[in-house]
Amino acid sequence: MAQTEESNQRFWAEFHGPNMGYVEEQYDLYKTDPDAVDHSIKEMFDQYGKPNWISNDAGATDLPTGSQASMHDVKKLTSAMKLVEAIRRFGHLEADIYPVGLHKNRNSNLVQPDTYGLSEDDLKQMPASWLWEKAPNHVENGLDVLRELKKYYSGTITFEYDHINNEAERAWLLDLIETGKARLDLSDEDKKQLLGRLVDVEGFEGFLQKTFVGQKRFSIEGLEAMVPMLDQIVKYATEDKVENIMMGMAHRGRLSVLAHVLGKPFDKIFSEFHHSPDKELVPSEGSMGINYGWTGDVKYHFGAKKEVKKGEETATRITLAHNPSHLEFVNPVVEGFARAAQDDRTKAGYPERDLNKAIPVLIHGDAAFIGEGVVAETLNLSGLPGYATGGSLHIIANNLVGYTTNQDDGRSTRYASDLAKGFEIPIIHVNADDPIACVSAIKIAYEYRKKFNKDFLIDLVGYRRYGHNEMDEPRTTQPGLYQDIDQHPTAANVFAEVLKEKGVIKEKTFTSMLENVEAHLKEIYDGMKENKTGKAEVKCMPKALENTLETFETAVELEVLQSLNKGLLKRPEGFNGFKKLEKILDRRGKAMEEGGKADWGTGEALTYASILRDGIPIRLTGQDSERGTFAHRHVVLHDVETDEKYSPMHGIEVANASFDIRNSPLSEAGVLGFEYGYSVQSPNTLVIWEAQFGDFANAAQVIFDQFISAARAKWGEKSNMVMLLPHGYEGQGPEHSSARLERFLQMAGENNWIVANVTSSAQFFHLLRRQAAMRGREEARPLILMTPKSLLRNQRVSSEPKEFTDGKFEPLRQQPNLTLSKKKVKRLLIGSGKIMVDIEEAMDNTEESFDWLNVLRLEQIYPFPKEELEKKLAELPNLEEIVWVQEEPMNMGAWDYVDDYLRDLLKKGQELRYIGRPHRAAPAVGVPNVHKAEQKQLVQKAINPSKGGDSNERN
Repeated sequence: MAQTEESNQRFWAEFHGPNMGYVEEQYDLYKTDPDAVDHSIKEMFDQYGKPNWISNDAGATDLPTGSQASMHDVKKLTSAMKLVEAIRRFGHLEADIYPVGLHKNRNSNLVQPDTYGLSEDDLKQMPASWLWEKAPNHVENGLDVLRELKKYYSGTITFEYDHINNEAERAWLLDLIETGKARLDLSDEDKKQLLGRLVDVEGFEGFLQKTFVGQKRFSIEGLEAMVPMLDQIVKYATEDKVENIMMGMAHRGRLSVLAHVLGKPFDKIFSEFHHSPDKELVPSEGSMGINYGWTGDVKYHFGAKKEVKKGEETATRITLAHNPSHLEFVNPVVEGFARAAQDDRTKAGYPERDLNKAIPVLIHGDAAFIGEGVVAETLNLSGLPGYATGGSLHIIANNLVGYTTNQDDGRSTRYASDLAKGFEIPIIHVNADDPIACVSAIKIAYEYRKKFNKDFLIDLVGYRRYGHNEMDEPRTTQPGLYQDIDQHPTAANVFAEVLKEKGVIKEKTFTSMLENVEAHLKEIYDGMKENKTGKAEVKCMPKALENTLETFETAVELEVLQSLNKGLLKRPEGFNGFKKLEKILDRRGKAMEEGGKADWGTGEALTYASILRDGIPIRLTGQDSERGTFAHRHVVLHDVETDEKYSPMHGIEVANASFDIRNSPLSEAGVLGFEYGYSVQSPNTLVIWEAQFGDFANAAQVIFDQFISAARAKWGEKSNMVMLLPHGYEGQGPEHSSARLERFLQMAGENNWIVANVTSSAQFFHLLRRQAAMRGREEARPLILMTPKSLLRNQRVSSEPKEFTDGKFEPLRQQPNLTLSKKKVKRLLIGSGKIMVDIEEAMDNTEESFDWLNVLRLEQIYPFPKEELEKKLAELPNLEEIVWVQEEPMNMGAWDYVDDYLRDLLKKGQELRYIGRPHRAAPAVGVPNVHKAEQKQLVQKAINPSKGGDSNERN
């Protein structure tokens, strides 16, 4: 097996005295003829190469010759060295990390002396210093070395760091472990407090089990040590004046963490069980209020916030993120929280980061950590400049089984944590029944993160006292495991026995502690009021969400736009731009002059520049977003000689906020979750995520479904983020045409977001400026925007200066270049997006008169501009039909959504028809010529006076 240079040096550093001379003699023979030395010696040189001291002449002449040492001695020594190295690398394979189950008494041949041809007598004859240079004084020989290192690497806490390639990190971990500093030396008083914490958790879970029989709570029992572990993180962060601890976790143990770490009142938790056998529960007067959304969620999905005071000042804020049942998808959201808390966005340029502002803490399920791809996506963000948060603390809440699935069926790796090795994250496995080892693991993880600003993972190995939930019977699927669990004492009992044996507590202390917790919880429960009516209160969405969006002023003075446009052409002194690109950008400089027009790229640049001038920070990320997938944006330029990067947005003199633009990794779910979290934590920032193609957004469907569309209704969590989804049919096939507009419209309700499809640069300008103006307000909501591809360079989407300096966003837009005779109009053609530009072009290329036709572009599809459309219809007294036209198949696009609105507006004698592609399984055809023929046919049907398409009869 190939060895690293570092590993070779460690191996040869263990040779001392006469053995060095003998090895040199053997190496000379080996160089002449490798087969001339003993096979084991040859194998040693093959594996570790030349001894590293040979090239150093100093002192070499003083070494004893080979006659002073035997081949047998060297073989034994090298075998012992291999054993020592194996303990460091593989000691975890027989570590006592499993409280229950088949693996609790493991042994591994890789760390046994006889595997290396060694006996205890062989080891006793070797001085400890030959095998372990920094051996403690009480370690005298090789056998002592074996036992001491196994104590460090094969106890209730064990380590995996052989996959770490950074020498400084390895040395730090090795020194910590092998000096015995990895395990905390707690005082008797600290041990009592630790036991008290376990009793608090056990008592709380036991009370819920008895009081709310059979109700789901996803108890922490079997992993109780998680609470004191989190306590330690809070303690260290508070001491270091870290401003935020951002936490994300799945269901397991959530109620205990809310109660004991976040301080959520017990009566509030009890009330969320809604009822018990004898009463309907209402929190007592004075109980801390926690506001959620108007539809709410199940109790084990909610998060909470807590401020930890240090004196009169708030030292640290703890935030536990709300979390849906797609458990691991909260990971990137929490990372986004943390990055937003760390960034200073008050100055132009990229934000400045302070890593002490926030620490992310992520608690994973063992089956989900290895099974869910979003975990890998999130881990990959950890070292990227646009997403790094200075290291996250990961805890795997390892209960040995995923719902009813055993580990053998749930993963292809030995440990649930093995995924982290690919990202060079150090791993600690720790037995959840040893709380001192557990809090020691937290100390190591915290200090490592603080020193190296990298992720650290703790595999907290315990079990699950009940089934996946308290209504589940696990003995049907894991009978052997649960026979063991049924006979196994709780973590508090195990630790209490240890403390009794050491005389730290008396015999009755533990029983008394349990009784006190039970009495305290019962007193709270008994003091709760009964809801006499028994009727749950129905909440409604905030009134502000019902408000019209027309009140936001978005126009900008011409002089300001001209100045911004010129500012975007400035470059740092000595910057060598790409000449071909600079010529294109130079042409943008005339867009705001008389007779000029702003194409999409220019309009977008002016949008961002004007928002920065207003003092609103912008964060824009996505795959290839710096240049733009379709080479239209160019907001980051590259020096052709030095490859240094420069953003014209950073050179705007009047910019009063940061512009943070990043090319993202090839990820949708992870990155979109991150940006959503950023937008929640920093509501005054305009956060924009762009899909490479709109179709790719479906890889982030969970983030759309569980967070962006519903988080405010469920949890009261506000976001104002923007999603740019390239959409349009150009013959690029089924995966590069549709952003799946229909899915966003299907999820639209209660004004949860805005769905738009605009067809001019000025419309984009006003829409984004309106979105920025809503930041931090009750009206705030996300924006789903279908953006163009081929239209980016189509002059028909370019806008004159007056369209930027006057007016505002138009949800319903009159088709440009159409001479309208309102009394003659018999057909009203309505559509959205690129198809309407195709229709405009077709009408311009014919000499036919269209006085019988009016064409409207639906630029904001949701909320639907019903009142605006009613006004337009009232102006058409002889209207016979409303025709909806779209590029997408009939079962996709906006048809199923707008159908009901349009049908409601029909008057007697009027007809509603559909023109578009028929029902299809795939969004688009894959042959360009077929696409062109279909597209031409759709356009001609729409502008042909003879009726065609589907009637108003519903299918």
